[in-house]
Amino acid sequence: MVDPRLNANPRVDEAHHRVSSAGFKYLVTEMVCWASGGPQKYSGRSMGDSHRHLLINEEEWAAFMSDVQQTLDKFEVPQEEQDELKAIVESTKESIVVKPLQEGPVSNER
Repeated sequence: MVDPRLNANPRVDEAHHRVSSAGFKYLVTEMVCWASGGPQKYSGRSMGDSHRHLLINEEEWAAFMSDVQQTLDKFEVPQEEQDELKAIVESTKESIVVKPLQEGPVSNER
């Protein structure tokens, strides 16, 4: 992937260069087909295992979702299917996006 917004995170940039674009596209296609009820079985690692170490934040997630929307618009995907696909993608967010550490006093309670 060559999106400078996504690749601004050095961990993501490095990961994008480690995986062939054909292999990446295959896994994304397989996952979307599986998640949307198709007969395919997703053979990749879990979303958490694949992404947590990249420390993707909310801003980076928003950039990714913007790319998703631009792609759907480019290929004139009907709104109903757009909504379905974006719901599938959004369902993975909790496993992918790392929340910033909360600041505040350390509690000694257990």
